[in-house]
Amino acid sequence: MDTTNQHVLGVLGGMGPLASAQFMVRLTLLTPATRDQDHIPTVLWSDPRVPDRTVGRLAGGADPLPWLLRGIAGLKHAGCGAIAIPCNTAHGWYDALHDAAGMPILHIVDATATELRRMGVPGGMVGVMGTQATLAMRLYQDRLGALGWDCIVPTEAEMDRLVSPAIALVKANRVAEAYAPLAGVVQSLAGRGAAVVVLGCTEIPARHPGGRASQSTNGRTNGRHGGRARPRGDRLGPRRRIALPRPGWPDHPISPRMVPGGGISARRVQSVRASGRRARR
Repeated sequence: MDTTNQHVLGVLGGMGPLASAQFMVRLTLLTPATRDQDHIPTVLWSDPRVPDRTVGRLAGGADPLPWLLRGIAGLKHAGCGAIAIPCNTAHGWYDALHDAAGMPILHIVDATATELRRMGVPGGMVGVMGTQATLAMRLYQDRLGALGWDCIVPTEAEMDRLVSPAIALVKANRVAEAYAPLAGVVQSLAGRGAAVVVLGCTEIPARHPGGRASQSTNGRTNGRHGGRARPRGDRLGPRRRIALPRPGWPDHPISPRMVPGGGISARRVQSVRASGRRARR
């Protein structure tokens, strides 16, 4: 048996299931590999029974932490050496999960900061879209703020009328209907001065303007223009850069691209490999 690649990545998913599936697709496509054996061994724990994170945090609903800890225990039992969580709001419980894991857990906001720098956006004003709980917990505002970015978020009215209903539509597999409201909020944030918009909910990058999940995974948005979001004088006006998930949606009327919360890059893949090595020592 070939045991030369023993690094196992755990994925704590199911929040929602489509976001987890898209994470696995992107991880596979962005891994520098020429054969099956070059890819990162991965265990996906996709449990959609985890109680709603926003309701649990803001409305006194069921606590998702026991379910999240159950997933962490399952990934530990499977022999994982590092964990990724493709759910932004779940990072509100990051400290407890990290303490229980006993292994590296990649932080989705730190991954986003890495992607912003890779895009050549080391600071300035960025827009952040996310769930009500993600924004209320200031997961992005505080962490990115400490690293040199100023965050602006949708207005309360935009959250109530556009963002939250659109996320619910994606969860209900009505993805085609989610595009217009999300596009409107992106344009609103850009109009308020955001040079980049962070899609701080893993349900948002799953949205494709053609009415299906982000399945345009031929890597062309990752390779063209050196992998950078290029300024374009379209509806957002000049110098408004918004990046799509890499690989992700084809160009559309809003912008060239948008930054997904926790964007995967080859650098992040390599950091996962390194984490696996450290965990075994």
